Amino acid sequence: MRLLFVIGIFIMSFSVKSQSVNGVVTDANGKPLNDVMIYNFISKVHGHSDISGKFVLENTKPEDSLRVTKQGYVTKNTTISNAEMLSIILDEKLFLLEEVTITNSLKYLNTISKIDFEIQPISNSQDLMRKVPGLFIGQHAGGGKAEQIFLRGFDCDHGTDINVTVDGMPVNMVSHAHGQGYADLHFVIPETVDKIDFDKGSYFADKGDFTTAGYVGFNTKEVLTNNAVSFEAGQFDTFRTVALFNLLHTENQSAYFAGEYMMTDGYFDAPQNFNRINLFAKYTAKVNNGDKLAVSLSHFTSQWDASGQIPDRAVNDGTISHFGAIDPNEGGNTGRTNFNLQYDSKIDDHSHIKNNAFLSKYDFELYSNFTFFLNDPVNGDQIKQKENRTIVGFQSEYNNKLSDKWLFKLGAGLRNDNNKDVELSHTVNRKTVLDYLSLGNVNQTNLFTYISFDFTSGKWLINSGLRLDYFKFGYEDQLAPTYTNQTQTKAIVSPKLNFLYTENNTLQYFLKLGKGFHSNDTRVVVAQKGQEILPETYGGDLGINWKPFPRMIVNSAIWYLYLAQEFVYVGDEAVVEPSGQTERKGFDFGFRYQLTNWLFWNTDYTYTHARSMDEPKGNDYLPLAPVHTLMNGISVKDLYGFSGSLRTRFLGDRPANEDNSVVAKGYCITDFSVNYQIKKISIGLNIDNIFDTKWKETQFLTETRLANETEPVEEIHFTAGTPFNARLILKYSW
Repeated sequence: MRLLFVIGIFIMSFSVKSQSVNGVVTDANGKPLNDVMIYNFISKVHGHSDISGKFVLENTKPEDSLRVTKQGYVTKNTTISNAEMLSIILDEKLFLLEEVTITNSLKYLNTISKIDFEIQPISNSQDLMRKVPGLFIGQHAGGGKAEQIFLRGFDCDHGTDINVTVDGMPVNMVSHAHGQGYADLHFVIPETVDKIDFDKGSYFADKGDFTTAGYVGFNTKEVLTNNAVSFEAGQFDTFRTVALFNLLHTENQSAYFAGEYMMTDGYFDAPQNFNRINLFAKYTAKVNNGDKLAVSLSHFTSQWDASGQIPDRAVNDGTISHFGAIDPNEGGNTGRTNFNLQYDSKIDDHSHIKNNAFLSKYDFELYSNFTFFLNDPVNGDQIKQKENRTIVGFQSEYNNKLSDKWLFKLGAGLRNDNNKDVELSHTVNRKTVLDYLSLGNVNQTNLFTYISFDFTSGKWLINSGLRLDYFKFGYEDQLAPTYTNQTQTKAIVSPKLNFLYTENNTLQYFLKLGKGFHSNDTRVVVAQKGQEILPETYGGDLGINWKPFPRMIVNSAIWYLYLAQEFVYVGDEAVVEPSGQTERKGFDFGFRYQLTNWLFWNTDYTYTHARSMDEPKGNDYLPLAPVHTLMNGISVKDLYGFSGSLRTRFLGDRPANEDNSVVAKGYCITDFSVNYQIKKISIGLNIDNIFDTKWKETQFLTETRLANETEPVEEIHFTAGTPFNARLILKYSW
């Protein structure tokens, strides 16, 4: 009898100790908050909310006291009632850098993006890309063409070496008519972006094609904080309007619509006649079992004229102005319609599956003239690049927290691009096709799977991953006399290994190692008969994350990146150009400091040494590879209703050819913005290039011939950067 009594007491004691409490954490608008820490004052245990805001706190019983904390929200203390599901609402508060802690997270740069996103205004898709420290962009086609991207010593052209996504949907276009990896982000309405996930290097198993210099992932909002309508007007006949409307907002469902229209003649001598329409709608639903569904639909269309790249000699002799044009008939039109489905399924308290499926219809037509009258002295060298593609794909990722020390991820996915009538032709006045240089159908499929483990022990986090990509390339040449459908297949394995040592919440060291790759254009693949079609990269980062003072955070790294031999398809000429092995090494430094509750200072500096490994010293420079970049800004947030920033970006001189005998001149540009909030109305002013500096936004060393010349000339050709450009913004929210 005494034994039974002891056993009963033991069972009752075990039952009490094993009690747990379920709950959900949201903000005041009902949006689930992930990574919220819930601490039990009584049992001293803690837990974190998942992507649905839900959490399970072990060894917790009714009447225990909890503390609920998350960066950017007011800490809340609460006592557990007898409710089956504990519902906790956190209120946002004034942003304080002293509350940002360095956590044991592999993607440490996301901490920086949260800070920048909080304190600096975003008014267009170009501002979105500039949130990546060390990333520079250049526009050279009237605002409708994807920007040229520079990062870590790469002239990424329009996206060859940086992976870009929106809500998990790829932005980069494989085997694009204008160039491999073409990433046009203009279909994103900046006001709908909630957060930015980015990092540098190829160290992440879930990131595949084009992730060599790094990746950028944009995530749109699940719910709007309010309705809003804004109007923007400025110089050069510029007008922009944005509307944001909440359509549905309940505890478990939300839906909203966003629309944008923009038009401008631009600052060039020849009017750009640019206009763009963006439509976006998103529906999000939370299911009682913890699942979450998000469906979005967007449509984008744009058309423009462009002045193109102009030669130094024509400006120097007064033939045209700094903002002039040799061929004012350049320009084009493009459009994209997207359907995106995201479904996060909770399996149990320790595991879930993230699913993403997408369908995109895309069209593109671009008219350019890079050489003027070099090849055709009579009609000129205008070319047309055109395509019409359909993209379908999905990605699923299984996450399982096996124990307090082990986190397991397993992912798989598919992407197929069916690109019809990919055209490169010689044209006149955008109307007459004189000659087809290339015309065919591209069908490219990428199957992939990856696995990764996170092992946490004390102050250490060790992440290991392995990724397998399989490609099938198909090209039907419509100019061939007989039907030919050329195909090639290729697979590549990419291992990853990362070490983080977090001394405390103010100091962290990291070493990242990984292999990556970028695919080459399908037309290159079939031309080279499958040789060197997935050039691999090997890279490493060694760095530190440090908070020397409560309101200061410093991140710095030295890095190395090797790129194997590759073949590059030059879409402007329809030719294949081989390049040898290259190496890049450099230094990144980032600095964030909150001087007062309302005043912030940020600086990002990068240095890169980029060289070809197959050329003799002195002839081994990589054309247009950035050497020095610097971004510096002072921002004011919520000072008696005022917010604004003064931001400077500097790009140093860089080689324009292999022996550095021709230099692409750098620039230093300062932008200014200010906004004043009066209840539901805000009035803002944005000024690009406040000091009206004359600068060259993009530059190329090109051989051209003008109409009055008998011999070609090779020299710098450029697109002028924006002069002083002021815009007034009026916004009403309710």
